[in-house]
Amino acid sequence: MSEVNGPPTTAGPSGPPGPTGRADSSGPSGRSGQFGQSGPSGPSGRSGPTRASAPQPVGGWTRFVTARPRLALLTALVITALAVFAGSGVADRMGSGGWQAPDAESSYATQALEREFPASQPNLLLLVDSGTASVDDPAVAAEAARLTERLAAEQGISGVTSYWQTRTPALRAEDGREALIAARIGGDETEASKTLERIAPAFAGESGPVTVSVGGPVAVQHEMQKIIQEDLLRAELIALPVTLVLLVMVFGSAVAAMLPLLVGIVAILGTNAVLRGLTEFTDVSVFAMNLTTALGLGLAIDYALFIVRRFREELDAGADTRAAVGTTLRTAGRTVLFSALTVAVSLSAMLVFPMYFLRSFAYAGIAVVLLAAAAALILLPAAFMLLGPRVNALDLRRLLRRGKGTAAPEAAAEESGKGWARFAGLVMRRAPVFAIVTTVGLVLLGLPFLGVKFGTADDRQLPAGAESRVVQEHIRDGFPGSPGGGLEMLVEGEGTPAAYAALKDRIEKVPGVLGVEGPVTSDSTAYFSVLPQGVAVGEQAQQLVRDLRAIPADSFDTSVTGTAAVLVDSKDAIADRLPWAIGIIVVVTLLLVFLLTGSVLIPIQAVALNALSLTAMFGAVVWVFQDGNLSGILAFTSTGDIETTLPVLMFCVAFGLSMDYGVFLLSRIKEEYDRTGDHEGSVTFGLARTGGLITAAAVILAVVMVAIGTSRVTNTKMLGLGIALAVLMDAMVVRSLLVPAVMKLTGHATWWAPGPLRAFHQRFGLSEGESAPAGSGTKSAPGGPGEPTGGGEIPEAVREGEKVTTGA
Repeated sequence: MSEVNGPPTTAGPSGPPGPTGRADSSGPSGRSGQFGQSGPSGPSGRSGPTRASAPQPVGGWTRFVTARPRLALLTALVITALAVFAGSGVADRMGSGGWQAPDAESSYATQALEREFPASQPNLLLLVDSGTASVDDPAVAAEAARLTERLAAEQGISGVTSYWQTRTPALRAEDGREALIAARIGGDETEASKTLERIAPAFAGESGPVTVSVGGPVAVQHEMQKIIQEDLLRAELIALPVTLVLLVMVFGSAVAAMLPLLVGIVAILGTNAVLRGLTEFTDVSVFAMNLTTALGLGLAIDYALFIVRRFREELDAGADTRAAVGTTLRTAGRTVLFSALTVAVSLSAMLVFPMYFLRSFAYAGIAVVLLAAAAALILLPAAFMLLGPRVNALDLRRLLRRGKGTAAPEAAAEESGKGWARFAGLVMRRAPVFAIVTTVGLVLLGLPFLGVKFGTADDRQLPAGAESRVVQEHIRDGFPGSPGGGLEMLVEGEGTPAAYAALKDRIEKVPGVLGVEGPVTSDSTAYFSVLPQGVAVGEQAQQLVRDLRAIPADSFDTSVTGTAAVLVDSKDAIADRLPWAIGIIVVVTLLLVFLLTGSVLIPIQAVALNALSLTAMFGAVVWVFQDGNLSGILAFTSTGDIETTLPVLMFCVAFGLSMDYGVFLLSRIKEEYDRTGDHEGSVTFGLARTGGLITAAAVILAVVMVAIGTSRVTNTKMLGLGIALAVLMDAMVVRSLLVPAVMKLTGHATWWAPGPLRAFHQRFGLSEGESAPAGSGTKSAPGGPGEPTGGGEIPEAVREGEKVTTGA
């Protein structure tokens, strides 16, 4: 058993003590000439490596961002103001669909039917309620005919039909008190939404002997878009003040607490402007606005937390402001850049999918991640140069310390670090137990996902009182057949009545067909309406789609569309491209973590443990949102399935955020291992330095995601609450228990890499800190196992105070 105790050392193997009593040669920020200073002692006084012969581009970056701090902040203010102007009205230009693969058979058939037979694809429904009278009452029929005529005269409306025109049973409720007027609003989602806003007030409400309610897909999408905007504003009003309070609790200083919040606001406003620009060229989902807010606040706060914390550490160690900024950018800043890249890669994997719903989250996510990192690496150093030690001003925690002494925030942080060091020692002493129990627990939490059922989003995403949902529920529950769940078979090619009759006969013989109507013909194009048995998007309806597509059609070209067909095509599109998305994430993550650590094993561990951290999220999604548990408390309606694209989205976002925290922890472990060569001490040091900060960052991000999860739209609620759970499980279970336990079990082999890869890392790798110089008594090679050649310095967070056991 290896134990560490005793008073702080005053000299290390490399030279005289620096300002904090640490052994020092030429610390990471003590390079000669970088800031017009020279000498053996860096700003933190930490013993550390130097590569005096190699130019350091980070030093040039430090000079660039700190040369004109007032100008930098003023420029940022102007750009942010322009972003507010450029991003205004972005939500109004976004769509609420995007779940359909544009290159799928169902998409082709839908577009052809919209073009040739507008009445076959109604997206606007007027539910006419006759009260106590029958819909066949002459007065009711006369008023319905007048409404139908008015609707047909509206600009942008085509394919108007009604029960009173066609006497189609599917358009009349079974109780005879309600009937439908159906129409098609032309144009894209934005145009259709504007048309609906214009005509809906003129038709909804009392009209003579009837009451009219507006529904249909276009009304559902419009109402969903409006509710999301309202919910997003409410989420921001909840998240911002709560986040500020949490930041004050973390930093103590109100000044330090405001900096991460300002970085987040800049990132959000900038991303809104980017999305507004993208809407000019491509479709963007309104749901991406939620991710923009969540990641903008969450990641900006994460990055700012680590940068502000490191800057305060360097000031506390005795560095002047400019030197502290240089060290901060070279260490925490470098890690932030690395972390942003890993998150952006995870989100960019959604670009391989054809649905614009998923692609929109990639656009928003990549933009907000890069803007958050840029704001943190440009604005914070400029603010540090102006504030200096005043970054610790306005310590609001003094109000909570009355009668309890006046311990500084840094002292509290140091005490917290020692607590995390003791906890790391406990975990590593019982590493096999913690590794097995934690892994088994996470796997058990994920078991419900084995029963997942995929479906499509519908009106039940909306709150119970939404008008368009009420209309759809009346249709679903009160009208015969399966309204909205029918299939259409598009038939193209010259045909005779006999050929159409033969094809119809073959369709009627397919198992699962309840009825067939048609053909409706136009020149060389026709279509059949097929009513499936059972649930509109159930397994039977999905199999029916496949069977209809397999029917021999002689000289015709056929294609099938409808709700079940869209679901089949979406599932196929995701299944085809999911291996590519996972492959991109895994391969690039392995490469990036290798560049960070120089180890072959750590990247594999990172991918495996990150994936394991997501099991609780996926299990909870099925148990809660598919099976309906807690639906009363969370105020949503379970549809018995999960929208097909949501698990892909949640995986990419949650995996990226998990890597975010993993990079911060591994970078500090790697920095200490390079300095001392003490494997277990480095793990303890890394957890001591980042454990509290990662936990605080995770809690803050979870608060933001929970605020998003208060949305009245079920998919948004699922996204927010699910990712909040994944973030907390990753920070509080995986980073705190599994990572130190697994690294203890793998020992010094954790850092092994074959010679060629080790040479590659020494040339191209990046990390916080650099390898120790030869002869310093510490490890000089960042990639191999083995004991240090000399008495490496004990990690400060471990060596102070009570005895801490770091290994068994």
